[in-house]
Amino acid sequence: MKPSLIGLAIVIGIAPAAFAQAPPPDADQVKARQKISMMESVLESAVANGADSLMRRVRAVMPPDALMLTGAPSARGFRLEGYGVFFDVEVPAFRPTMAWTLRQMVDENGLGAVNAVNQLKTYVATVQDPRTRASLQTALRRLELQVGPVGPVPSDVPARPQAVNAATVNQQATVAPPAPVVDLALIEDPNGAYTREVSVAIVDAMIENSGPLPIADNEWLMVAARDNVRPDRLVPGDTSNISSVVFRIRGTDLAAYRAGRMTLEETRKHVEIKQF
Repeated sequence: MKPSLIGLAIVIGIAPAAFAQAPPPDADQVKARQKISMMESVLESAVANGADSLMRRVRAVMPPDALMLTGAPSARGFRLEGYGVFFDVEVPAFRPTMAWTLRQMVDENGLGAVNAVNQLKTYVATVQDPRTRASLQTALRRLELQVGPVGPVPSDVPARPQAVNAATVNQQATVAPPAPVVDLALIEDPNGAYTREVSVAIVDAMIENSGPLPIADNEWLMVAARDNVRPDRLVPGDTSNISSVVFRIRGTDLAAYRAGRMTLEETRKHVEIKQF
């Protein structure tokens, strides 16, 4: 059977007219979309700020390249009629490098690298001969470059009395200032620390920067933050690296904050947080 040329002509003739009759976007819709786009940028910056805050803490106790990000943050927002505004945020994950692995190595006595280096510092402080102490301090600094700076020597460890002379004074003058105190929570659970930093940044961004969004008092502002790491398809059921945190707050609470009826700290308590 031959195709109907008449039917084809009708379809071709009607289709352009149907597209031509589609109404242009309403001006209010365009403005709403622009406001959502601005909030997308705010949330991406909030995640980046949370990552930067963690990296500054890491650099205080670890080599600069101890952790690396798996990408850049990304946010997409949507207006849901009858509910409010929803944002899907992809959060880049942190991955430990070899420097982090070195930091967590355990010696033969079961002591962590931090404790081991601190014990060496304590011993070096008891050495009386200036030349020997200087040599040991040089070796200790080289070791710290490999595992990262560690906390100061405990103050309750007594040191042997030393004879005061010109060599001792000169040696003490060249001793480097004590390294920052080690954040054990950061060392033991960097991902947990990262989640806390990013969560705080997202909550504050939702409260302080959501004013222009079209959210009624009876609606919600929701942000779903999830890792951008995809499961390994070669491993059945691999979801070990996937984590999502959902934040939401009512429009009435946001309005109360903007009107000055609630402080930032009080408004934070009204943000519902669930982790999956």
